[in-house]
Parts: sequence; structure tokens; C-alpha cells
Amino acid sequence: MPSMDVALKEAMAIEGAIGTALVDYTSGMALGVLGSSPELDLTVASAGNTEVVRAKMRTLEMLNLHHEGIEDILITLSNQYHLIRPLTGKGGDGHFIYLALDRKRANLAMARMRLRQIEDTLML
Repeated sequence: MPSMDVALKEAMAIEGAIGTALVDYTSGMALGVLGSSPELDLTVASAGNTEVVRAKMRTLEMLNLHHEGIEDILITLSNQYHLIRPLTGKGGDGHFIYLALDRKRANLAMARMRLRQIEDTLML
């Protein structure tokens, strides 16, 4: 089972990756970040995406969709994709993987598949 550091390195190996983080959405704190870009502060992005996850969780609750789980959330920007994948595996409750991708270099379907694989093997 890969550790958080290994999982972040695997996420950064995804074609087009700009940066990635493992985030605790109860606190909004990034537990680990990898990657750098002048236009992307991963700590700020982690905190901001925490609000996105919380809002979607509240919405599912208000709609009584308790049996539904969020597979991932995609935010499409002009030049980037931002993928948010809440963790559902052992020890993952309350955490998500955040991955920012360069839109020109990324294959979104492959990135989603790789994040799912990373989640399946990650042990927190």
C-alpha cells in the first residue's frame, strides 16, 4: 500500500500534472503537496477546494442522496483542469486528492482513471 508521499508522486506522474495535494476537508489543511507553478498556490487551492467538497456534501445531504457518493469533481478552466477526488477507502474518510492539470497536455479520461487507481491503493 503506497504512502501519501508515493501517492503524490504517482499523481504528479500523470501526463499534464501541474500540482497535487492530499487534503483533509474537515480542516481544509493540505497534508501533503507536490508540484509547483507560479500561477498555482497548492495550499490556497487546497483550502478553496475544501469549500467545494463541503458544499457538494451538504447538497447531497439536502437532496437525501445518502446512498450516492462523489466519485470526483471536475473544474474546467481556460488552461487547466482541476480534479477533486474524495477518498472512500480505509482511512480516507474526510480526505480528498486534488490534481491540477495543464489542459493542453492532459488526457482527462486517463487522469481520472489513474486517480481512481491511486485512491484504490492509498492507505492513510
